[in-house]
Amino acid sequence: MKADHGMKDWHPDLSRSSSPRYMAIADLIEMDLRSGHLVVGDRLPPQRELAKRLNIDFTTVARGYVEAQKRGLVDSHVGRGTFVTGGTDKERRRGFALDAAPDPRRASVVDFSMNMPPEPDDQELIARMRESLSAVASSLIPLLRYQGFGGSGMDKEAAAAWLNRRGLVPSQERIFVTPGAHPALLAIFGLLAKPGETVLSEVITYPGMRSIAAQLRLNLAGLPMDEDGILPAAFAEACERLKPKALYLNPTLQNPLTLTIPAKRREEICAVARKYHVPIVEDDAYGFIPLHGPAPLAAMAPDLTWHIGGLAKCIGAGLRLAYVVAPDTKAVWPFVSAMRANNVMASPLNVALATRWIEDGTADAILHFIRAEAAARQQMVAAVLPAGSYRADPISFNIWLPLSQGWTRSIFGSHTRSAGIGVVASDAFTVEGTAPEAVRVCLGGPITREKLRGALEFIGHALEGPPEMAGSFF
Repeated sequence: MKADHGMKDWHPDLSRSSSPRYMAIADLIEMDLRSGHLVVGDRLPPQRELAKRLNIDFTTVARGYVEAQKRGLVDSHVGRGTFVTGGTDKERRRGFALDAAPDPRRASVVDFSMNMPPEPDDQELIARMRESLSAVASSLIPLLRYQGFGGSGMDKEAAAAWLNRRGLVPSQERIFVTPGAHPALLAIFGLLAKPGETVLSEVITYPGMRSIAAQLRLNLAGLPMDEDGILPAAFAEACERLKPKALYLNPTLQNPLTLTIPAKRREEICAVARKYHVPIVEDDAYGFIPLHGPAPLAAMAPDLTWHIGGLAKCIGAGLRLAYVVAPDTKAVWPFVSAMRANNVMASPLNVALATRWIEDGTADAILHFIRAEAAARQQMVAAVLPAGSYRADPISFNIWLPLSQGWTRSIFGSHTRSAGIGVVASDAFTVEGTAPEAVRVCLGGPITREKLRGALEFIGHALEGPPEMAGSFF
């Protein structure tokens, strides 16, 4: 436990540094550490208090503290404050017990721009996950061999049991265990459309779909939306005019808008698809997150729908696994051929672990944690940001943040990056027309609640006024 020497009456003289003011704050922390005016364990003044002392903007101080933290000079704890942690090795030994450092070969940058589920931090759950991994490793050698594509009978049984919770009951010959949703999407659209042909999606859609369409040289056309998803009438009109080869949808907790298409709208979409014989590609990445979400499109139109049930959002992205359900047996062999050519197989070790977790209930425990933690983080958002200023679902992993008061997505992105907060501008998601002035802010991944709250407070303060009030840009 780190020592707390109490609040330091620190009043830096910014004129001592020729750097921009936020950099000067970090410079002066470092200078005062060397001179002994600050020592390890000192608690610095709260950001708002220091801003008043120096007669500068709060966000400038926040950026300064972030810069100091990047240099290893300070560490911030929500509810406790910002503490000096830098200095010489001697000072560290005197004031602190050094925290164990992660292996730098495994280190990753905390990135608020990645839409990942919250990572489990419950030690009992982590121990359970490790026990399952050890059990899988007891038969390690066979899992290092090449295996047939699509998963063993045992793996397909686990996949079928998992998909059955979403109301899907396909035969095993239509289920395939694939190395993630992206390779599956690439193979499916490569089968459904040729270069130059049109496929449809939401006008604001998952950026991975935009990348896949570009790679396959497909014409991706965006459909207008309301709060319930794509408009069936617009879908029908596009079918008449564009003769599309497929429709892509991310129908539950859609990334990035967080909307879920209700059952009635899903039925209307399926009716249009059936009328015009348009295959549906259902990217059900978040389908398992709601406790009682609408039935998948594949349950309403199984003969038209390619269903992709990825495990990245409901268990863990590092598994790189997705369960694909083909609409009929005629589609099986072309799909298997395309997947084998590009990917050979999913990792047998990862597949065995996922199967074990599903069979022994660990997957359910992980999913329960993700749901609860996502809900807690959304409650944190609601406590910090004004109601109506953003769009989110109570259990989504992100918020969609429209901008106003002169903020543009590029200026806002630059401002948040300067504080170590990565957001994604709406351009990444916009299929047609002018991108709206909005950004996606993610809440999951390796971000702790403390860091998330600090980021949200920074964002909330910035949005209280126009960009001119948020401090200088350099």
